[in-house]
Amino acid sequence: ERGKNEPFTLHLNRTWQLGCKAKSLKQSITLLRVIPVKVLLVFSKDDSQSNGFLWACERAGFSCSIARTPETALQCFLEKHHDIIIIDHRHSRYFDAEVLCGSIRAMKSSENTVIVAVVKRYVSFEKLLLLINAGMFHVFTKRSFTIWSTFKICRHCSLSVLFCFNRACNAIFTAMEQSQEAIEITNEDQLIQYVNPAYEAIMGYQQGELLGKEGVEVPKSEKNKPDLLETINSCIRNGKEWQGVYFAKKKNGDSVQQNVKIMPVIGQGGKHKDRRKGSLDVRSTTSRGSDGESGSQRRHSSMARIHSMTIEAPITKVINIINAAQESSPMPVAEALDRVLEILRTTELYSPQLGTKDEDPHTNDLVGGLMMDGLRRLSGNEYIFATKQPHHIPGHLGTPLSLSDIPQYVARTMENEESWDFDIFSLEAATIRRPLVYLGLKVFSRFGVCEFLHCSESTLRAWLQAIEANYHSSNSYHNSTHAADVLHATAYFLSKEHVKQSLDPVDEVAALIAATVHDVDHPGRTNSFLCNAGSELAILYNDTAVLESHHAALAFQITTRDDKCNIFKNMERTEYRTLRQAIIDMVLATEMTKHFEHVNKFVNSINKPLAESVKSILTSPENRILIKRMLIKCADVSNPCRPLQLCIEWAGRISEEYFAQTDEEKRQGLPVVMPVFDRNTCSIPKSQISFIDYFITDMFDAWDAFADLPNLMQHLDNNFKYWKNLDERKLRSLRPPME
Repeated sequence: ERGKNEPFTLHLNRTWQLGCKAKSLKQSITLLRVIPVKVLLVFSKDDSQSNGFLWACERAGFSCSIARTPETALQCFLEKHHDIIIIDHRHSRYFDAEVLCGSIRAMKSSENTVIVAVVKRYVSFEKLLLLINAGMFHVFTKRSFTIWSTFKICRHCSLSVLFCFNRACNAIFTAMEQSQEAIEITNEDQLIQYVNPAYEAIMGYQQGELLGKEGVEVPKSEKNKPDLLETINSCIRNGKEWQGVYFAKKKNGDSVQQNVKIMPVIGQGGKHKDRRKGSLDVRSTTSRGSDGESGSQRRHSSMARIHSMTIEAPITKVINIINAAQESSPMPVAEALDRVLEILRTTELYSPQLGTKDEDPHTNDLVGGLMMDGLRRLSGNEYIFATKQPHHIPGHLGTPLSLSDIPQYVARTMENEESWDFDIFSLEAATIRRPLVYLGLKVFSRFGVCEFLHCSESTLRAWLQAIEANYHSSNSYHNSTHAADVLHATAYFLSKEHVKQSLDPVDEVAALIAATVHDVDHPGRTNSFLCNAGSELAILYNDTAVLESHHAALAFQITTRDDKCNIFKNMERTEYRTLRQAIIDMVLATEMTKHFEHVNKFVNSINKPLAESVKSILTSPENRILIKRMLIKCADVSNPCRPLQLCIEWAGRISEEYFAQTDEEKRQGLPVVMPVFDRNTCSIPKSQISFIDYFITDMFDAWDAFADLPNLMQHLDNNFKYWKNLDERKLRSLRPPME
């Protein structure tokens, strides 16, 4: 405590000060409550130390969470991003504070987090140095707690939060200073608080001439309609944004046309401030450059002119139309349009907002793990492969020279390959886990791929061998059996009447090749894992569609580097470019971050016009692309639409792959992308229910409406009921226990 009016000041690196005038420590703590602070206590068990910290946090008004294990602590931090973490390091047999601190510091979101260690009363200097080097902000020694301990926690928390706030303010200020758009900020009385350098250059004023004065004059003239200013002021008073064109006076008296956006900002006390962004119109600058302006000013003006060009994106046109419609709309309609504008301005227009984040971790982890390239997650349960063992099959299976050379027992497993209920696992067993070459030879022959590509069957065989050799047989799910399964589904969809009517031969060949290569060299880990691990592929592809970009690129590298397997070598250049582009587009469409965009575009561009009997839409180039994307997406995740036993086998395999990823993330101290996929706790039925609910049902409803697939929809319904039944019985495994 200080004297009645004595301020206290905290110093950091002698360059930054936090000043706060308070009558008592109690008032200091109250001041800190303005900023909500989240604290994580990592204690293996309750004792006087953990209780003391918990009491201190409660008295300070902080939100407090408790974790008992390092895994729980990491998961908790990923979800809540605490401002301060207190780790018990008195009993290192439970967990190592240095390792846990290092894991947390490896995450970018911990940049401004305060981490505190609690150590025994007598601890060596070397040990303290190790803790500080690991990223600890402060070390507490074991002792009884006093009000001073509470204050120290408050101090560290306030520093953490204010660092974040200070960093954000600096970032915003830097962005405004470097912006080529003119920015003006006024208070509620229309007095200028700030203008940026671009504004000075365009309008001819210096900042000192404007601060505290009324905004630049907008003259009432023929150019500015008489009611324009009233319209603008009315928008701002009602808390709405105004966007449009008006003429303003520069310092030299010239009238300049500006494209302006004015946004009200709620300040302290709930009053409105407005912020203007103006850019010079091309027509107002035809005589610029000869009036003695500096090079710097001309450069700013030039950049401003670029921003004012009249090439508008469709979404911008829609927003402008809605803005115009609001002016003459009654209040309920105007408010509804405000909500529409708010939605349209988001960058994720096609990604649903998950409303069950807290209630359903399986859905949250699945969606996050599949749709994010950053920190996210997934789920499963212990699983032993039910791989079918072939009977009376030689230990070595030679590669066939042609279809006629396929062994009889392998040929028998492919007799019903044109049926949706074809058992890919029987073929996997018969071919000793090399089903892609055999199924590929038969499917490609049925569709006349060699004839289309002008290549020999031996070249096709060599290509299939090379592609299959680059699938990882050690992966439980993303191996050549999955590729063969997707190829089978693709061929099945291509046989449907509506699909055949819509696609050209080049589209069919592109679809079959894309299905074959769509996961080549898949490492059995998700994009999020590769990005978090800083893998070479993530660096190469800038953390964007990492795996899908790699699959497409590697497929063409494998194909073109050796004439013996180059199925494209005899194609005419233009035809090859068309085919290559279609293959790449389809492989990239399997990336899940664009899932909802592809489905929504398909529904709006294909399903709805078809329902209105507009048949001509099927053959347009744009819509053929949408159909091909939807085709390979459905083929790629068709497991829930397979017969029940096949569906169960696939569910076990994908779960095992996610378990293995979670295990590796824990071993390496990486963020756990899908925490519910812990092999000891995961519920496979729940994960399947979430996947079907969120990704499969709507997509296959749309695809069924187009391609007519009643058998698939019946399987989907049966499989969903199966998983639902297991979940209702509180079972977490693939199958119910044997009677």
